[in-house]
Amino acid sequence: MPWTITEYETTPNPNALKCWLDGPISEGPLSFLNAEAAVGHPVGEALFATGKVNNILFNGDWLTICKVQSTTWPTVKKHVEKVLLNAEVNP
Repeated sequence: MPWTITEYETTPNPNALKCWLDGPISEGPLSFLNAEAAVGHPVGEALFATGKVNNILFNGDWLTICKVQSTTWPTVKKHVEKVLLNAEVNP
């Protein structure tokens, strides 16, 4: 099921961004603290694929992405939007 980000919300952490979605991505909290933890989860694996994301939290109709410090939010947002639009898994 593809998802669209409907809103971005800043967090107190400048390297974390909350993304509100148009539908649920998980039934409850699901976190991946690194790429190895996301192995077997297609969306998690795809989000970590560029090496620009270092932590992900899914929870219902939102997710929080933590980026590596050396990258920019426009780059990460573009990647996240592409992954979510092309996703082929159900929550």
